[in-house]
Amino acid sequence: MKKRIISVSVMCSDLMNLGADIDTLKSLGVDWLHVDVMDAHFVPNLTFGPDFIKAMHARTTQPLDIHLMVTDPELALTHFDLRKGDILTAHVELDRSYKALSESVRAQGCLFGLAVNPETPVESLAPHKGLFDTVTLMLVHPGFAGAKLVDGIMDKVAETRKWLDSNGMEDVMISVDGSVSAERAAAMAAMGAQIFVGGTAGIYRKGMTLEETIPVFRKSISI
Repeated sequence: MKKRIISVSVMCSDLMNLGADIDTLKSLGVDWLHVDVMDAHFVPNLTFGPDFIKAMHARTTQPLDIHLMVTDPELALTHFDLRKGDILTAHVELDRSYKALSESVRAQGCLFGLAVNPETPVESLAPHKGLFDTVTLMLVHPGFAGAKLVDGIMDKVAETRKWLDSNGMEDVMISVDGSVSAERAAAMAAMGAQIFVGGTAGIYRKGMTLEETIPVFRKSISI
């Protein structure tokens, strides 16, 4: 069975106690830390920036799963450094070539990914074949934590896995992001998802501790 990865969205944590959360997440076996970078242009919200990523690198050795929801990912990357093992994801909806960015990211020992919004067909990835290691399927309209799952969107996981495999991209991993509960994660794991971005629906659940939610989430994707 292919490895299944938990990537916890730090946007959903108690930011005033993030250092303690990072230690707890590592002790509980979380694989990656998901960092949403938003510019209030590509999506209607403004979140973490370069200084936050630098601070995260200084605080933890865990891989950062950096999701750029910005109109100019190349410009964004000039303001911070990647560390070997990190993952950088930009959006396929931007009308640009990703060849140079992909080559730069991979040369640093990192993975390069492309994210696909709910309304965007997976076939939009075709011009970028060979340039990406992961595909992030947005299950919600991006921009805010706690957004509602788009009706019928989970079927896109199986469709994407089939499309990737039929186009010679069997090694590309599918990440799912947005309203990923333990129950939904289990269903999408069976469809071929390998990376699960955990936020308010699966990890930071009201009335539950990380020590309670993470083992449940891990078990759900291990079945």
